[in-house]
Amino acid sequence: MRPILELLEKQGGAIWSLSPEDSVYQALEMLAECNVGALMVLQGDKLVGIFSERDYTRKIALAGKASKDTRVAEIMTTTVLSVSPKATTDECMALMSLKKIRHLPVVDGNTVLGMISIRDIMDEIIKDREETINQLQNYIAS
Repeated sequence: MRPILELLEKQGGAIWSLSPEDSVYQALEMLAECNVGALMVLQGDKLVGIFSERDYTRKIALAGKASKDTRVAEIMTTTVLSVSPKATTDECMALMSLKKIRHLPVVDGNTVLGMISIRDIMDEIIKDREETINQLQNYIAS
């Protein structure tokens, strides 16, 4: 199992984030622009929350609020689970499954390194399993 840091490095080090003072509408624009389902909410360099599509649908759309008049701080998820860059893909998958979350920030001490999604983890696990199968097939064939 590879450490999650390797997966982050493949992503190119992009840290997509916004401020708690940004409007929900601005957050939606950023989600679309970055083609992601969630963004980290940073106050300076400190991770203070996550804004996701779920937050929008459940706390804005279904509540009848206006996205241009609502601040991210009002609806973001503030209980943020994170992992260290040394965590493995299997550990991250287990945590995401247990807590029923789709996005997981990677934090080293107080330094935010990035965020991985369930899709990132699944792609990595599938790739790892395919490599194992190929190695076993080559071993059997030799």
